[in-house]
Amino acid sequence: MALNLIGRIKRDPSLLAIPGYFLAMAAERSWYRRRPERAAMAGAYERRDTFASLSMGTLSVVAPLVIPQLLRPLTPGRGRAGRALVGVALGAGAAAFVADRVVARDGATGDDGAVTTRTLVAARVQRLAGPVAVVTGGVAAATWLSSRTEADAMFRRRVLPDLGEGVLGWTVAMVGWDFLYYWSHRVQHEVRSLWAIHVVHHSSERYNLSTALRQPVAESFGTMMPYGVLGLLGVRPGMILRARGLNLVWQFWIHTEAVRTLGAGEAVLSTPSAHRVHHGSNRRYLDRNHGGILIIWDRLFGTFEKEEELVVYGLTENIDSFSSWTIATHEYRRMFIDVAGATSWGERAGHVLRPPGWRPELVAAAR
Repeated sequence: MALNLIGRIKRDPSLLAIPGYFLAMAAERSWYRRRPERAAMAGAYERRDTFASLSMGTLSVVAPLVIPQLLRPLTPGRGRAGRALVGVALGAGAAAFVADRVVARDGATGDDGAVTTRTLVAARVQRLAGPVAVVTGGVAAATWLSSRTEADAMFRRRVLPDLGEGVLGWTVAMVGWDFLYYWSHRVQHEVRSLWAIHVVHHSSERYNLSTALRQPVAESFGTMMPYGVLGLLGVRPGMILRARGLNLVWQFWIHTEAVRTLGAGEAVLSTPSAHRVHHGSNRRYLDRNHGGILIIWDRLFGTFEKEEELVVYGLTENIDSFSSWTIATHEYRRMFIDVAGATSWGERAGHVLRPPGWRPELVAAAR
């Protein structure tokens, strides 16, 4: 693993920049210390919050080296374990479906003893089989998509010539990555199972450079944007990785309150002002400004919001914890509780695939 990490650091600008991250955080912290009147601002550093962000940042570097290796044997199409995983998902899904029907039918036919016993058993099957089907099916889908969209494989099947490492190659790599990042980021806010991964980054109620390092650790479990498809356009795999790294380096420095505006740059770039909005829990700021380097995607696709009112950072329901485990898993826990309590596959799909906060009773009330 150590050799893999060293090799990745050499190829990934976001990891090469780690010393710069700490120098920048030290400078920002010093900036606040010289301005006591700003000590109460959300950008000021708080020891437990900063440690939580740095812990998640460390885990986010290690996780991609470990989790994909553990999941590789479970990839459908790559052996018996993958087939078994799909079999478990289908079997649990079928069991949940049958249990749904039994509970629904018995609930409509009466309450004699035999029916009550059968209903109790079916309800227990619902609560177990539903989450098992969702977890195993989700892992199967995630590993399958990842294995089919690896950058090396995509580049070998490219539909355009090798773009090389000149201006054209770099332009397609950087703009292409940023465009895909916008949609990936947006979908992570709009699909609850992906929000459960991404919510880590929004869990701090503070906003400074350390917040930028509070990154997800469970991306291997989600059907994330297949950036490897850039290889089909002739972008070399190494350039895809470097484009990713440069995008992340840009996103690091915009997590600050010390820079208020970039003037004319606000029209084109994702700036500290634009990204402060993205981290706001204010109603008008929710799910806005998803751009990585460019804010033009938000302007084009209707998700841009200008910073006007004071930003309240954090979640609409804050977790009030600095535990790395809680930060990484709290939304997964809530989601699986909802899935376990669902009484149909429509409800289960809603809890997993619809936006955070979706509830079946809200849909019923709106009819």
